Amino acid sequence: MHTTQYARSGDVHIAYQVFGDGPDLVYVPGWVSNIEIMWDDPILASILRRLTTFSRVTIFDKRGTGMSDPVDPTDLPGLEQRMDDVHAVMEAVGIDSATLMGHSEGGNMAALFAATYPERTTGLILIGSYAKRTRSDDYPWAPTPESREEEIRLTEQNWGDPHQVPAYTLGSRADDPAFRDWVARYFRLGATPKAAATLLRMNTLMDTRSILPTIQVPTLCIYRTEDTDVRIEEGRWIASQIPNAKLVELPGDSHFFWIEDPTPMIDEIEEFVTGHRETARPERALATVVFTDIVGSTERAAELGDRGWRALLERHNSTIRRQIERYRGQERGTAGDGFLATFDGPARGVRAARAIRDAVRPLGLEVRAGVHTGEVELVGDDIAGMGVHIGARIAALAGPGQVFVSRTVRDLVVGSELMFEERGSHPLKGVPGDWEIYEAVG
Repeated sequence: MHTTQYARSGDVHIAYQVFGDGPDLVYVPGWVSNIEIMWDDPILASILRRLTTFSRVTIFDKRGTGMSDPVDPTDLPGLEQRMDDVHAVMEAVGIDSATLMGHSEGGNMAALFAATYPERTTGLILIGSYAKRTRSDDYPWAPTPESREEEIRLTEQNWGDPHQVPAYTLGSRADDPAFRDWVARYFRLGATPKAAATLLRMNTLMDTRSILPTIQVPTLCIYRTEDTDVRIEEGRWIASQIPNAKLVELPGDSHFFWIEDPTPMIDEIEEFVTGHRETARPERALATVVFTDIVGSTERAAELGDRGWRALLERHNSTIRRQIERYRGQERGTAGDGFLATFDGPARGVRAARAIRDAVRPLGLEVRAGVHTGEVELVGDDIAGMGVHIGARIAALAGPGQVFVSRTVRDLVVGSELMFEERGSHPLKGVPGDWEIYEAVG
């Protein structure tokens, strides 16, 4: 975990973190954020670490979100006041000039800063950003005022419920219960229900169309072609309004930029920041991947409250880490209440998954687990590739206390004392064909 520090922006404390080495890159998050919870999603964490291979990264929680001071709902700060938070963080870190990377709502702050302080802005990166949040004849992509009000009402009513997480945030990971729980937790710890609704009302008032033609710094615009929250047509129009902006269109339907394959996006950012992109192919290896996540975590979290749930989750995490170490595994990431680990043999992976299941039961918790052996990409301490996706999909099929494995695992441990029962043939989202699934029993 990176150290969280605070900058003063007027009377408001702004939480920030700094990591990496190289040209300065300031990441301005979207609507709500929590810079400490970001690191709990392995894919987002891997992106942040990849950014550090070519830049010094500064991230912060905007006022009213995460670890920063709250916002008075009766005295909403304007965009200019919030832009001052960017200035305050740069001053605290000692940054003379930087590339600003703004996602969604954060793009408005980054764009205004770039137009106002071109001498302190090396470049501007807009990811899934909009210029206006209510529809008009000359901006037909934004929500209508009525739909926007309904969104605000439902946000406050359903805030933090994993079953009510907006679909546009999930994309291809919609069937991953651990990720859905992480998103709900990220939202809960990013803002209170009233603060989340207040922030939506605040950015509903934003309109940065007039400043786009005044931006004179190099600009990169990145948009997902099927994003249902910010339309690709919206992104094309925004890029057309900024002099000499480069538009990159990438496949995917999630508004969270790290859901779909992030590699092409990071390659574009690296080339924009440094003038070149790394072309080295990732190292590949055969590994047994094990996914676990808590069943019924939402209900337990509601029962215990955030503080009690956090204490229980810490005991759960330390218990799992002991079992991973016991079976010579390597922790690869956590997502909310889920774990990803790799092992150097399938039998060891299955035994570790069963040991984890048994070890957390005295805590009053049930976990499900998925085990698969396949080729993975090794990128530093991170792993990626189809083998990882298959393991996650298998885990999502399991129920409380079940350890599900692929046929590959079952076949590789023939001759061991491990026993399995058939659990049918299943399609795995995003993976070709049907897969025979088995449960480790006995």
